[in-house]
Amino acid sequence: MKKNHSRELFLSFYQMMFKIRRFEEEGVKLYRQGYIRGYFHPYWGQEAIAVGVCSALRKDDYITSTHRGHGHCIAWGADLDRMFAELLGKKTGYCKGLGGSMHIADVTRGNLGANGVVASGVPIGVGAALGIRNRDEDKVVAVFLSDGGTNIGSFSEGLNLAATWQLPVLFIIENNQYAASTPIEQSTAETELYKRGIGYGVKSIRVNGNDVVEVYDKTMEFSEACRNRNGPCLIEALTYRKSGHHVNDPGEYMPREKMEYYKKNDPLAIARQHLESMEGFEEREIHHIEKEVNHEITEAIEFGQESPEMSRQEFLDFIEDY
Repeated sequence: MKKNHSRELFLSFYQMMFKIRRFEEEGVKLYRQGYIRGYFHPYWGQEAIAVGVCSALRKDDYITSTHRGHGHCIAWGADLDRMFAELLGKKTGYCKGLGGSMHIADVTRGNLGANGVVASGVPIGVGAALGIRNRDEDKVVAVFLSDGGTNIGSFSEGLNLAATWQLPVLFIIENNQYAASTPIEQSTAETELYKRGIGYGVKSIRVNGNDVVEVYDKTMEFSEACRNRNGPCLIEALTYRKSGHHVNDPGEYMPREKMEYYKKNDPLAIARQHLESMEGFEEREIHHIEKEVNHEITEAIEFGQESPEMSRQEFLDFIEDY
């Protein structure tokens, strides 16, 4: 560790990462039991990115998410009751059950939303950053996108515009090395994606996306640069998902030896190693965190399952209002 971080900070990292992991595990179970409609893209294996980034931002900042966005929402402080309710299509969910897994948003708290359209958070985030600049605020927008999203035109357009106008945008490329089932080596000649930012004059770096401390430290540095009108900035976080593209994809195309490597370098294991390296650490602290999170998950699932769906009339009234 390069910096003197507190044990409380490391405990909060582990707690939030474990919460995301357990949410995804239970979400997959609910999907397989037929309770969740549509697709479900687990975020497991990438928890250190969401937690490292969101922990380094202020609560009055903004984020935009992706189709694999549960981790972003939870790391940003989303209520698990409403998260499960949304996945289960209940009216107590963040979007009244109408958004589902890929479209969770809470604009009242600066979460400008997930979206099933790849890289669609880029123009939304750049637009929000322009609003920040016009209001002369010192806020930042963190735009999460996938490695596949960097091949979409809106990414280059948004990156160029943000660089030209020096907008307070922090682009977070979650490079899990696959666009659906296509390995990155087959979709781009330059696999070090942070270099795309350099080409637009944007301060850019690649970090270990499985190390929450490394992600946190770099986000702290780059977010402050954005606040001081030295943005935008770009972080490529190298990681690897724990399964196929979505819950029905067995991921047979993923090399077994690479999967084993990343299992040994699991984000939660690395976060635990950081904790264990601290003076005074006790194993019971981990057990206490995991027990509390498991209890919270159980209660949230019960809330979601017991919540009602919108009635036909409520749905029609909602559509009329918009």
